[in-house]
Amino acid sequence: GMSGGVDSSVVAALMKEDGYVVTGITLKLYDDAKNSKEGRQCCAGQDILDAKRVSEKLNINHKILFYQKKFKSEVIDSFIDSYTAGETPIPCVQCNQTVKFRDLFRYAKDLKADALITGHYVSRVQNNGHAYMYRAKDRNRDQSYFLFSTSQEQLDYLRFPLGEIDKIETREIAKRLKLNVAEKPDSQDICFVPNGDYSSVIKKFRPESFKAGKILDVSGKEIGEHEGIINYTIGQRKGIKISSDKPLYVVNINADRNTIIVGSKEYLQINKIELR
Repeated sequence: GMSGGVDSSVVAALMKEDGYVVTGITLKLYDDAKNSKEGRQCCAGQDILDAKRVSEKLNINHKILFYQKKFKSEVIDSFIDSYTAGETPIPCVQCNQTVKFRDLFRYAKDLKADALITGHYVSRVQNNGHAYMYRAKDRNRDQSYFLFSTSQEQLDYLRFPLGEIDKIETREIAKRLKLNVAEKPDSQDICFVPNGDYSSVIKKFRPESFKAGKILDVSGKEIGEHEGIINYTIGQRKGIKISSDKPLYVVNINADRNTIIVGSKEYLQINKIELR
């Protein structure tokens, strides 16, 4: 799996050096954001070109899979649904559950590949015929929490060569091999959210979500107005725009009533969390 970044490029190079027949697969997941100032997003135009250049440099096969429709329906729509329900989603988990480790997994199997290799920072340990997932050596880069939903079948087939090295070492390998992505900045934002402005994505696909409503204190008293619950997340302090002698935090979001509840920091201290 080649996203066009330094991690997956180095993984492809390491597999080639080890004598494997390598096919690089790049997923095009969404159409490029024309207004992006940074231009640093994975799975879009520039990154696809970078993956292609690395593949040419390594002299490996390179394929592009056009998964925009799948990604829109299974990741972007789910992301928007979650925000409009008053939640704060992690779309990278959804992406790994669907287009990456389900659809790309099937495609790799169809190619009769021996393994699906990715540039995730995850340690994989084989024991008694099955693989187990652990945190990466580089704890600052560890991505095991993104992959918690990986099935046993998938994990047995997957390989993560970067799990036992540090990011600095990854960049050194890229420089040694003279890969054009050696100095490429890391992608920090959600890939389909230009410049970290997630509300602009929701406004584009579901403008009706920006419905004004009440901001309440913890006693239920109205103390202000918001411009849409999707602009808030629990724990948020900045951007509430209400003057108070004590800092106010978002302590609850009621999507059914379209209200934001704010309070002082102690109201964020909870002892019960409901999971599904």
